[in-house]
Amino acid sequence: MKRMNRFLIVLVLLSLLALPLAACAAPQPATQSTKQLEGNITVSGAFALYPMMTRWAEEFQKVYPNVKFDVSAGGAGKGMADALAGAVDIGMLSRDISKDEEAKGAYWVPVVKDAVFAAVNAKNPVLQDLMKKGVTQQQFADIFVTGKIKTWGDLVGRPEVTDQIHVYTRSDAAGAADVWAKYLGNKKQEDLLGIAVFGDPGEIDAVVKDPLGIGFNNLGYAFDLKSDKPVAGAAIVPIDANGNGQADPDEVMDTMTKAMEMVASGKYPSPPARALMLVTKGKPSGVVQAFLQWVLTDGQKFVGEAGYVKLPQDQLDASIQKVK
Repeated sequence: MKRMNRFLIVLVLLSLLALPLAACAAPQPATQSTKQLEGNITVSGAFALYPMMTRWAEEFQKVYPNVKFDVSAGGAGKGMADALAGAVDIGMLSRDISKDEEAKGAYWVPVVKDAVFAAVNAKNPVLQDLMKKGVTQQQFADIFVTGKIKTWGDLVGRPEVTDQIHVYTRSDAAGAADVWAKYLGNKKQEDLLGIAVFGDPGEIDAVVKDPLGIGFNNLGYAFDLKSDKPVAGAAIVPIDANGNGQADPDEVMDTMTKAMEMVASGKYPSPPARALMLVTKGKPSGVVQAFLQWVLTDGQKFVGEAGYVKLPQDQLDASIQKVK
C-alpha cells in the first residue's frame, strides 16, 4: 500500500511539473498571427519612394516572413500606369493624382513627405556666388523654362563669366520633374528645357560629371544618407525664397538633416516640397491593406532613418482612416 501511495505522489508531482513546461512550449499569439499573414506584393513607380519602400518591405518581412515583395523603380508615371492596369498591387507616386486617373479607379494615400532640390556640380565656376546669393524662383524659371538665362555669369551678375549653363531634366514621367515644373510657375514636365536623362540616379550622375551642369533631385538622391552631406561631387543651390538677393542661413541646405528640418517645418517652399503617395486600383484589401496599415503606423518609425520626412499627424490620421 505504501508503494502504491508513493507511486501516486510521484505521478502527481510529474503532472504539476509538466504544466508550466507545456505553457512555455505553447506558441505565442503574435507568432500565430505572423504565420497567418502571407502573400505576394508587387510595387513599381517613383524613384522618390523607392528607397523608403525597400526599407518598409525589409522591415515588414521581419514581422511577416511569409509575405514576399517585388519592388522596382521606373518613375511615377510607370507606377500609376502599372497600378491602374493591374500589373502591380501598389504604385509609388510623387505627384498629384489627376481627375482622369481618379476616374479610372486610382485610390491613394499620402505616406511621407519629400522635396526636390536644385543641384549643381561642386566645381561650378560661380559656386561661391550661388551659395552666397541663392537663386530666385524667377531665375530658376528663366533657366529651366524660358531659357533666358544662358550663362553662369548672367545668373550671378558676372558678365565676364561666359560658361554656358548645361540644363538636365528627366526623360521618364517623373514626379520630381512634375513638382519642379509646378514650382516654376505652375508648368508641366513637358515645359522643362534641358538634356533628358532617366531617373533620379541618372540626373544626379549627369550633374556630378558636368562642371557646368544643373539639375533637380529628390531629397534621398540629392543627399548622401551616410555622410549627411550633398552627394559627392554635387552642391545644393539655395532658393532665395524672399528675393532679398542673398541666401539666408535657413536657405542654405548644406546637410541632409537641415534639409529635412526645413521641409518638416514648412520653411522650404511647397512646391517643390510635397507628399509622396502609394496608389492602388480601388480600395486595397487583404495583405495589401494590411501592409498599408502597417506603413502608416509601425512603419513610420523608419521614415527619418531612411531620409524622409514624416507627414503632419492630421494628414497621417486621414491616411490611416482611408485604408481601414
